[in-house]
Amino acid sequence: MPYYKFGPDDIFYNKLETRPSVNFKIYDRKVYYNNQGNVTGEFTSSVGAQNGYISLYELNVDRASGQLIYPFIVKDGSLTSFSTISTTKFNNDFVYGDKLTGSYPLMASISSDRSCQGCDRLHVNALRNALNFYKVLSDAYSYSSSLGDKSDQELRLISIPSIFYGSEIKKGTVSLKFYVTGVLQGELKDSLKNGELKQVLSSSDGSTVTPTGSVGGVVLYNEGFILLTGSWPISNHVEPYVSGDSKPRWIDFGSTGSAGSGGENLPATSFDMSFSGTTNIPVLTMFAHAREGQLNHSNNPTSISRDNRLYLLNQTSASTQYSEPTSVTIKNIGSSSFQNTIPTYEKTVFISQIGIYDEDKNLIAVAKLANPVRKRNQDDFTFKLKLDF
Repeated sequence: MPYYKFGPDDIFYNKLETRPSVNFKIYDRKVYYNNQGNVTGEFTSSVGAQNGYISLYELNVDRASGQLIYPFIVKDGSLTSFSTISTTKFNNDFVYGDKLTGSYPLMASISSDRSCQGCDRLHVNALRNALNFYKVLSDAYSYSSSLGDKSDQELRLISIPSIFYGSEIKKGTVSLKFYVTGVLQGELKDSLKNGELKQVLSSSDGSTVTPTGSVGGVVLYNEGFILLTGSWPISNHVEPYVSGDSKPRWIDFGSTGSAGSGGENLPATSFDMSFSGTTNIPVLTMFAHAREGQLNHSNNPTSISRDNRLYLLNQTSASTQYSEPTSVTIKNIGSSSFQNTIPTYEKTVFISQIGIYDEDKNLIAVAKLANPVRKRNQDDFTFKLKLDF
């Protein structure tokens, strides 16, 4: 079997940028991701992650409770441990030889957290430098300005794990929709691509009208956060969004009801959030050449004429021996335009797959063709192989 080395112009590394669409719907205390419902299995009520979640490693899919796999580390001299185990606990609660275990699956979903006026807000405070960094795009990013003080004002922080959007959220694709009894009450969009979430349509609660273009929040595209500060009422509908009945505001987006008023649900309210992510996929492209005059012999047994295959040399009561002829005839698969005419013999093979080897000639990949390609002596082919990883 011949081996050919890739030349300097036969291997290319590039990057494929994709824009996956993401949609979250929130209703009845549940989150739905890309309209996916719960899929039941043979052993579990949910084959993968529950509604609104992504399983980070796709492990323990439809496994019985007694057959779950899990990560573990044996305590030894390397002092290796899980990040969830503190140094004090590692030293005091485990002896050498003990097995430290974790659990799968690890799941991720969005979170929507409200900060009341004057309340502690550790996550918002942690974004102070990031918010001030982007204020050159809009004053709405400023941590503290005439538009409000994010260290004290009432607001809502929506956190989006990077597994949903990749390297960044695509600018100009964020949309937040607020529904009451199935009717759209308001929508925020970043149509200017500067991170400002502006109200698309004017809203009113019957007494106060908020015009189109009012800024209800900002998007941190690279960090995966949406900060909502719009406190004006967008409808005269009343439900327990916070504590007691109140009219809906943008800072109530993603709420599941007020725990302070008995943990009521919001039966008439639903939320819709959509955006596009940015995912960069490394792509390896390889060109494999079948040059003219090369690759014209096949080791496939079917390429040998039927009369020259193994035959019975002798047979006795003690043994049976088969032998291969010393000279064989290659099957002539050529065609002729005339009947009852033997066509002129022409070396012909069919390429059905291409093997990729490392420098030690270990087979590391196989590319299979959908249909074998006929290769004659005068043919010159180049096969383009692509690998995403």
